[in-house]
Amino acid sequence: MNLARFITGSLLIAALAVSAPLARAQQKDQRTQPAAPAAAANQNGDTVVMRINGYNVTVNELRLASEDLSVQLPNVPPEMRYPLIAQYLLERHLLAQKAIKDGMTNSDEYKRRVRFYQYKALRDAYFVKKIKPQVTDAVLRKIYDEEAKKFKPVERVRARHILVSSREEAEKVLKELKAGAKFEELAKKYSKDGSKEFGGDLGYFTADEMVPAFSKAVFALKKGEVTQEPVKTDYGWHIIRLEDRKKVGMQPFEAVKKVLRATLLRRKVEEAVFKLRQQARVEFLDPDLKKLYDAARKRAEQLRKKQQAGQGKAPQNGPKK
Repeated sequence: MNLARFITGSLLIAALAVSAPLARAQQKDQRTQPAAPAAAANQNGDTVVMRINGYNVTVNELRLASEDLSVQLPNVPPEMRYPLIAQYLLERHLLAQKAIKDGMTNSDEYKRRVRFYQYKALRDAYFVKKIKPQVTDAVLRKIYDEEAKKFKPVERVRARHILVSSREEAEKVLKELKAGAKFEELAKKYSKDGSKEFGGDLGYFTADEMVPAFSKAVFALKKGEVTQEPVKTDYGWHIIRLEDRKKVGMQPFEAVKKVLRATLLRRKVEEAVFKLRQQARVEFLDPDLKKLYDAARKRAEQLRKKQQAGQGKAPQNGPKK
């Protein structure tokens, strides 16, 4: 496992955006609101927290609903999350009760869905019972410590670039730069890359995050220098200016524990499925589905090998901080 790749890289973290007035109001309310319903912290999962037309909603169901919504509500504080969960359960049970009243439990659609969610529930139960316990804090700490022994500070640079289609265009841009034009303005005027909106700023990146020709050119520059010749890649011709360079150390354990846990859990699932598949009889009766499935597996394997080889990607979009 190359822990250093994602420890030193940028992590995309989902966030719930709220307006400034709402955020201030919530901060004020937090002083008078409980962090979470008292029953939610109760160890007795059979404790009833809601009753909907006589149906008892227990702590266990509240917890399951919370897990169900965890992707949509990753960083929502408890005082906001639990009302949303309550509304989610209210809507679900009211509609379900109406469906039962209308006799929909005998429909083919209902039976198909029950079968589908039965297998999903079994998969989730297996994950919680058999796989999740394998990834303890002690296991994560051991992996982190082993990687820390091998880790070497990674150099990152910040650069701007101007991407054009031909060498002639690139030489024209260089000529204007030498005549005193501002790099940022020329990037907005000529560049075909998404970073043009930011004056060509790509933010900080490591050598293996860009295509080799681009990385070789930019890492050879001194701070403030511009490439004297256009740089050719598969994406076109680049004029590059180095803005800054710095060494990046390994992030603290607590800062990476969450993403490390998710990565290791995903790997454990893949290992379990691989072993089971070796013993399973899997048949694709639809040839088109099999063709698409095989092609997707091949692409995934190629991507995995490419990432392991440390091949970079093209500069694009906005700066990476």
